[in-house]
Amino acid sequence: MSKKLNIGLFGFGVVGQGLYDIIRTKHLNLEIVKIAINDESKQRSLPQHLFTTDRDELLNNPEINTIVELINDTEAAFEIVSRALSSGKNVVSASKKMIALHLNELIALQHQYGTSLLYEGAVCGSIPIIRNLEEYYDNELLHSISGIFNGSSNYILSKGFNENMDYNTALKQAQDLGFAETDPTMDVGGYDAKYKLVIAAAHAYGVVVKPDDVLNIGIQNLSANDLQYAREKGLKIKLVPVAKELDDSHVTLFVLPKFVNEKEFLYNVEYEYNGVIVQAAFADQQFFFGKGAGGHPTGSAVLSDIAALRYDYQYEYKKAKERANLNFTNNIELNVYLRYDDESLVTVLNFLHIQERYYSGSFKFVIGKINLQSLIDNQQLIADSKAFVAFADQLAGVSLAPEKTQKAEAY
Repeated sequence: MSKKLNIGLFGFGVVGQGLYDIIRTKHLNLEIVKIAINDESKQRSLPQHLFTTDRDELLNNPEINTIVELINDTEAAFEIVSRALSSGKNVVSASKKMIALHLNELIALQHQYGTSLLYEGAVCGSIPIIRNLEEYYDNELLHSISGIFNGSSNYILSKGFNENMDYNTALKQAQDLGFAETDPTMDVGGYDAKYKLVIAAAHAYGVVVKPDDVLNIGIQNLSANDLQYAREKGLKIKLVPVAKELDDSHVTLFVLPKFVNEKEFLYNVEYEYNGVIVQAAFADQQFFFGKGAGGHPTGSAVLSDIAALRYDYQYEYKKAKERANLNFTNNIELNVYLRYDDESLVTVLNFLHIQERYYSGSFKFVIGKINLQSLIDNQQLIADSKAFVAFADQLAGVSLAPEKTQKAEAY
C-alpha cells in the first residue's frame, strides 16, 4: 500500500504550475501542503494561505515528508535539497545544473541519511530516460548514449534548416514562445545539454564527471553557409551530447553540433522535441522521443517521481558499484568540421589529419581528425573567432588517442 505524501513545493513557475495542473486531475494519495515562492505580491490562482516566502516553513515542518524543488537558483536549490535530505525528507528535483554540479555530495547525503532524491524531470523533460538507465539497463553493457537533450537549440536549428530562418530571428522566436531564456547561453551554448549528459552518464556508466571537465560547444556561431553545406550533403545539423564507453577502462563525454544523415533517428527530431539514443550491447539501438520542456511534459516526469516515492523508491546507482574501474577521459580523436575565418585557428587546433579543405570567398572550412583536448584548450578562442565546429563522424570514426591501441567504432 502506498504511503501518504505531504508535499512542500519550491517554485511555482511553468513547471510548478504544470505539476499542479496534473495533480488536480489525479486521485493520488498526496497533498501539496505549502508552496515556497520569491514574489508574494504576484497574483496567483490558488488560495494565498498555500504560499510563503519563508523556506523554513517547508523544511522545518514535520508534517511535510516530501520536498519538490523546481526553482532556477542553483545554489539555493542545493541548500534546499541537501537540508531536506539531511532532515529525513525525500526530494524530487528538476534542477539539472544543481544536480550535475553536486551529484557526488547528493549521493553521499542519500546514503548517509537513508533518504531518496529523484530527478527524472531534470533530463529531457517527459522522456523517462533516468529510470530506464537505472532499471531496464542495469545489467546491460551500454556502448553509448546520445541524442537531442535541449529543445531550445533544436528549435533554432529546425527553423534555420527547414525554413531558412536566420539564427537571430529563430532565437527571438524561441524566446517569445518560452523555449529559450532572455539570456540563452545555457541552451545555445550546450551547457544545459552537458548538465543533463553528466546526470545520465552517472546512471549509464557509474561515473560522476565534473561538468567543467566536459567539452560543450554550442550553436551560437552557426551561419547560413554551414546550413547550406549540410543541405548539399543531405545532412542536418543537431546539437548532440554524447557519452561513450571506449574500452573497459575509459568513457568519454562531450557536447557538439553534429551532422546527422536521414538514416539516423535524430534527423527527424524537430523543433522543441528531444530524442535519446541508447546503443546497447544486447538490446542494440533503442530510441526515446518526446517533448523535452514545458510545464506539462516536465511536470509529468516530476509527478512520476513523486508517485514512485509513495513506495519508497530510490536510485541504487547500480553501475557505480559494478564499474569501479571505469574512468573519464578527454584523450580521444574526433573527426570534425571547422568553418573559420582566421587561418591561424587551424594551426592552433593542431589537426592530426586533414581530409578536406575548402576556400570560396568568405566560406572556408576544414574537415579532419583532432584531439578532443585540443578543442577544450581552445574553446574560448573558437568562440571569439566566430568559428563553427561540428562532429562529422560520417567521415571517420572515433578512437582512443594515438598512444592507446584499442579502437572504438563510430556512433
